[in-house]
Amino acid sequence: MGMNNMGQAGSARLTKRVPVRPGLTRCAHVTAALLCALGAGCTRPTGDFDRARPSVIHDRVMPEVGELAARNRGDPVSKFNYTNDEKLLRDRGWTLIRPPWTKDWIGGTVVELARTRVLPEVEGRVPPDLYYIFLRSDRFKSSDARYDRITADAKGDTKLVWPFCEVALRVTNADRERIRALEAKRLTTEELYAGAKARVWENQVMIKWVGQALRYRIKAYRTALDSLEIETPSGDRLWQVNTAIKKMETQVILAEKGCPPDNRSALEKNPKRSRIYTGWGTERPPQVK
Repeated sequence: MGMNNMGQAGSARLTKRVPVRPGLTRCAHVTAALLCALGAGCTRPTGDFDRARPSVIHDRVMPEVGELAARNRGDPVSKFNYTNDEKLLRDRGWTLIRPPWTKDWIGGTVVELARTRVLPEVEGRVPPDLYYIFLRSDRFKSSDARYDRITADAKGDTKLVWPFCEVALRVTNADRERIRALEAKRLTTEELYAGAKARVWENQVMIKWVGQALRYRIKAYRTALDSLEIETPSGDRLWQVNTAIKKMETQVILAEKGCPPDNRSALEKNPKRSRIYTGWGTERPPQVK
């Protein structure tokens, strides 16, 4: 907080000497958020099961600065209260846009600056090579454990995609109703009209951001797998990881397309089992004559 006040005071002194330009104002807001975040740790604090913990810095200070930054960029900003589903959309989305390794300071910083809109949401990309650096740490005493971690993370992500999509579909349908009701009104205030349009835009950006973040997770998993395959080869683990990533990819394609409900049934079909790893002809019961 002290750093943030210093940044604002510095900006105030500067405005007495030279006219404030939009670009300069934007830089001042971003700098203030960066100083504030770095002073308290920019990654979102987490508690049990890596769930987000309440934080004044991350829940109030950074979003307020991010709102100013978004307005200066020309991005729509809505002052509407969130619906329950809109809150849930952002809560479930956060688990998919944050780095797969929650202690990733660099990736967590980028995501948090984008989540609070200090940076544009589409710039909240987690560097894919950081995940491999995490896997190479001393935390993993076994080479097989590194492969198992990728498998577990990919499977965990796969299970989270459709629950997010269910909420995204409800939010999208509600947005259609919102716009329909807005257009049916003969008279409305400019504030109400702009707020509705901005909220629809914000919701859609959040949905697209999750699809992008999942694609970067796949890239991080594949980057780590390609490197581990050379550093510590493990044939059976390699097949398991590849299978988990491919299953995840089918769900990611669904999210990238905006979670269309018509495609879910095709994606949920169980893939054919491999006879190489499960035995020849043992998958089906023998025919009874």
